Amino acid sequence: MGTFVIVNSIGDTCLAFRGTLLRELIARGHRVVLSTPLPEQVSRESIESSVRALGGEVVFAPFARTSVNPFGELAARRHYRELFSRLVPDGVFVSNPKPVFHALGAARACGTPRRVAMITGLGHAFIARSPRALLLRAVAYALYFRAMRSATSVFFQNHDDLALFRRRALLPSTLDVRIVGGSGVDLARFPTVSPPEGPPVFLMVARLLTDKGVREFAEAARIVKLRLPMCRFRLVGWIDSNPAAIDSRELDGWVRNGTIEFAGRVDDVRAELAGSSVFVLPSHREGMPKSTLEALATGRPIITTDAPGCRETVITAEHATTAVAENGLLVPIRDAESLAAACLTLATDAPRRASMGRASRILAETRFDSREVDRAIVEALGA
Repeated sequence: MGTFVIVNSIGDTCLAFRGTLLRELIARGHRVVLSTPLPEQVSRESIESSVRALGGEVVFAPFARTSVNPFGELAARRHYRELFSRLVPDGVFVSNPKPVFHALGAARACGTPRRVAMITGLGHAFIARSPRALLLRAVAYALYFRAMRSATSVFFQNHDDLALFRRRALLPSTLDVRIVGGSGVDLARFPTVSPPEGPPVFLMVARLLTDKGVREFAEAARIVKLRLPMCRFRLVGWIDSNPAAIDSRELDGWVRNGTIEFAGRVDDVRAELAGSSVFVLPSHREGMPKSTLEALATGRPIITTDAPGCRETVITAEHATTAVAENGLLVPIRDAESLAAACLTLATDAPRRASMGRASRILAETRFDSREVDRAIVEALGA
């Protein structure tokens, strides 16, 4: 039996993204410790009890995901050094920027033999255009350069991020580099569900950030409802501490004027997916959006942006084959009118929605099965 540590930086979604990996390692007889910051939207006790129920352990990391306070960064590094020194793990798996920046170096310094990273998306600094974002991007490049030299394997979720890392010479020539289907989706937990009867329901599930395209979703809803007022637009998510978060007053305005229906944060999105006709994610950049993978598995057509991480979840008519058919539509980033046009196209074509939904499930099965993703990670960890 070995000891393995899973490190992430979002306490609220740690099990949604890493639960299947945790279960797989435990099923192989290993001790598994999850290191994650305190959640913001759920209780600490709920995370602890859920991890214990799976047979794992949890340690809360003392840092804020979106803070750039240097004392917080030093506290994170200290946490990882102390944790790895105490546990002496056989392998460490890290995802999200701050764990990549801080945990890989700590694991190497502590002599951890397998140090595996997953680049889950490059974040606000690589999307925004402000002077502050440009400065943070330069710092991030330097931190990624150093971190990649402490890794033994690195997984990318899309080809765009891998190409960027190669252009910037961030990857050592000796590093084991792989592409996987994001964090994958549990196909058994998300079975195909027939869409509802009646007017089409467009669903978006995301943290309520500007970078996720929430404003474009609301504006597209307004445009569509002028033509087809029976269409419904549901938004599931929450406003967190990210600097790109939208203002709650803006959200309240959309709800008051009937543009969108807001469900808030839900612990289990399956009911929302079952009640939807089309899944929409107008994000400006992703690693590989988990919410979209869950919609694929449920058998829903996808409307998303032609952006890194998003475009890989859609097979357009131009690229469809006999093996993998068209399953959705791509629209430009930050273009609410194009998004509305795509929604209108599918709103009035139920047969096309049905065929796209079937193709989405096939795409989930062939490219995004979480079992395949977890097997690749377990192999890289030597577990």
